[in-house]
Amino acid sequence: MAAEATVTTGWRKWLESVGEQGVFFMRFVRNLFSGGFEWNEFVRQCYEIGYRSLTLVGITSFIMGLVLILQLRPTLVGFGAESMLPHTLAVSVIREIGPVITGIICAGKIASSIGAELGSMKVTEQIDAMEVSGANSVQYLVVTRILATSLMIPLLAMIGDLISLVGGFIALNLTDNISLTLYLHKCIAALDYTDYMPALIKTFFFGFAIGFVGCYKGYHSDHGTESVGVAANSAVVTSSLWIFFIDMLVVQISTLLFYK
Repeated sequence: MAAEATVTTGWRKWLESVGEQGVFFMRFVRNLFSGGFEWNEFVRQCYEIGYRSLTLVGITSFIMGLVLILQLRPTLVGFGAESMLPHTLAVSVIREIGPVITGIICAGKIASSIGAELGSMKVTEQIDAMEVSGANSVQYLVVTRILATSLMIPLLAMIGDLISLVGGFIALNLTDNISLTLYLHKCIAALDYTDYMPALIKTFFFGFAIGFVGCYKGYHSDHGTESVGVAANSAVVTSSLWIFFIDMLVVQISTLLFYK
């Protein structure tokens, strides 16, 4: 009986959480289309989320492109397909590895930051003070952050993809001698719109998931100061799971549409 009660309580809490997220999403949509958009805060969040994450994304992407070439080269050389290295790197980075790695990095950095920031504001009653004073806390704190992540994550992913290709070019020239023109020609020739579009579309959803989860976890921190750390940790874990889930859905849909 105790085990059944525990399971029932767990399901009830999960359903309550789903309902709260649905209500939070509707508040976001309602405030998204209301007047008085906070442009200054939106621009500031774009700077904080995009520019301040660029160095981390760039370093990780460069190392990723370098390592992929070094790992792929022995296998392709064994099959006599060394000339396929730029093709293989471009397809794997643009389609899958680049967007997912960028999303995971940003989930760790941005979702935790948003969760901790809003959680601290919630615990110290700053959000309540905003609402009492007549300010729209959802529009100022939530809408701006979710839109900023939805815009910046795709840009960071595209920049990261380019840096990965640069890393691959340098790795190739450590052992071989290939011109930049030939390398870029091979990379571009390997890709078409069915590689670009699904990857670009899913990064928008990655950004939305990171912003939404971070805001939701922080906005619902109400169990004392220890809940700030819980909100930051939960935001990272949940947004990372959402990234993998969204990636799986987009891959399945794009496979059905483009690769029959």
